[in-house]
Amino acid sequence: MGLKINIRTVKPEYLRYESLGDYFLGPDEWLMIQVADLQNWKHEILVALHEFIECALVINKGISIREIDHFDMTFEGEGEPGDDPKSPYHREHLFATEMEKQMAERLEIDWDDYLVPKL
Repeated sequence: MGLKINIRTVKPEYLRYESLGDYFLGPDEWLMIQVADLQNWKHEILVALHEFIECALVINKGISIREIDHFDMTFEGEGEPGDDPKSPYHREHLFATEMEKQMAERLEIDWDDYLVPKL
């Protein structure tokens, strides 16, 4: 059977940890992407796109989602965990962010206004 993907918007408190987006393997090996409800469909699309790209790259590179979860859930630095050069998926996160920025431009979203959405 082929790849099974589920992307959904959820209330922020239903995310596994404090974040705007998350991905993990769910039941029956479904790739689950969850995005915080940001009350703006364009912002939610941008977060989902970032998570989708980042996840595809980490799977391709063989980086364990369990390792990513551990890093993210114990992260205590500034900014997003993937921004930290010690992150196991740092390069993949940066690439996903660049694609997210390009899509934001196409959706006519000001990156500086979008960058710090409030939950």
